[in-house]
Amino acid sequence: MAKVTEPQPEPQVTFWGAAQTVTGSMHRLDAAGKTLLLDCGLFQGKRAESYARNRDFPFRTRDIDAVVLSHAHVDHCGNLPNLVRKGFAGPIYCTPATRALAAVMLGDAAKIQEEDANYLNQKRDRGDAKVQPLYDARDVYRTLTKMQAVPYGKPFHIGKGIEVTFADAGHLLGSATVHLRIDGPAGARRVTFTGDIGRPGLPILRDPEPIPPCDLLITESTYGGHTHEHVDETADKLGAVVRQTVERGGRVVIPAFAVGRTQTVVYFLHQLISAGKLPALPIFVDSPMASRATEVFRAHTECFDDETLALLGAHPDLFGEKHVRYVETVNESVKLNRFDRPCVIISASGMCEAGRVQHHLKHALGDARNTILIAGYQAADTLGRRLVERRPEVRILGRLCPLKAEVVVLNGLSSHADHPDLLRMLGPLAGSTARVRLVHGDPERAAKLAEGLKGVGFADVEIPVRGDVVPV
Repeated sequence: MAKVTEPQPEPQVTFWGAAQTVTGSMHRLDAAGKTLLLDCGLFQGKRAESYARNRDFPFRTRDIDAVVLSHAHVDHCGNLPNLVRKGFAGPIYCTPATRALAAVMLGDAAKIQEEDANYLNQKRDRGDAKVQPLYDARDVYRTLTKMQAVPYGKPFHIGKGIEVTFADAGHLLGSATVHLRIDGPAGARRVTFTGDIGRPGLPILRDPEPIPPCDLLITESTYGGHTHEHVDETADKLGAVVRQTVERGGRVVIPAFAVGRTQTVVYFLHQLISAGKLPALPIFVDSPMASRATEVFRAHTECFDDETLALLGAHPDLFGEKHVRYVETVNESVKLNRFDRPCVIISASGMCEAGRVQHHLKHALGDARNTILIAGYQAADTLGRRLVERRPEVRILGRLCPLKAEVVVLNGLSSHADHPDLLRMLGPLAGSTARVRLVHGDPERAAKLAEGLKGVGFADVEIPVRGDVVPV
């Protein structure tokens, strides 16, 4: 009797993260008999909710055959060690620069979690349950051994019937849009996951590569409805903020992502000082991770644009060695809070939710001479968002601190494409792309982008909630 072959189900995607929010990127693809995760990032928001969301996955981790990682920011890669800790045994595919940056990022994330847990446990009331980190350095090591680096433009296969190709997303060193070709019962299907799309014209990295037509487009929507100011205007504003703070005898504290944003801010400050637009004031990068990440940038110049390569040839100190001191030890970091002259302190994390920046903020917020310079998007319910909203007081490390310092927001430093950029890059796909799903954006931002995409000819554009499923 002939063997009956069970029909293969149609491919589908389930949205488990970055659905109507900008953090925790994680999308499950079931196709060709395999189950993949597109990203596995940390959700950031209210502490109790974040811990519970990140600790427990909404699926059996052993069911995941592979992970395809778009880039190394923690909201895209930061929960990988927890996935491994809970039983994931497959490969993690990414670009070479992403693998190098992820080693820095994940190692630091484990260290911060352990340090923060120890600090909070020392402050807890007797009888309170101890805070446990999501993962530790051993989990990070096991995760890195599973990472397989594949360069841009080189197709690779995950089992039989799934072909993947990375293209340069221009958002972060090594960032990629992910193009998948899937063999299914009804023929080949194509899925594109943009990860985070870079902003054309920013310094250091190449611009994003064009996005080809597909059956399902999963794209970020962080700045839907928003137009960034010109890069040169942003650099001038950065210089003005620093000058004004110096004149009143204060310090500028810049919470910045250690990977990507810090290097861009240092680049701008270097150029402003070199042009005589800023005095040669002390600039401290208080993040061991940022220091290590900068070394990765220097090692992966294949991701740089032509202008940056030319500048690097003429100015080997482009990333600030002449003007910047990279702070390594905890003792050096603590001493910064007693530094009695105007200065700039750049410290992680970018949304102020963890790390040394919290201690600098705790000491800086109560002095009206100081400036807190917010240099990127702040998700809802994060400390960074509360600073942007200028709450009269904010809670930092379990203590309420009055907010007297000036707060300045410079969204022009964002490495995300804005609304016009997204329409310009995605618009050519209208009519040839069946479905569009918008992720990695607050609901109002995603709604603005959905309206814009429908206006240029896309018929099926939706904003999924967590747990929604879409066929490919």
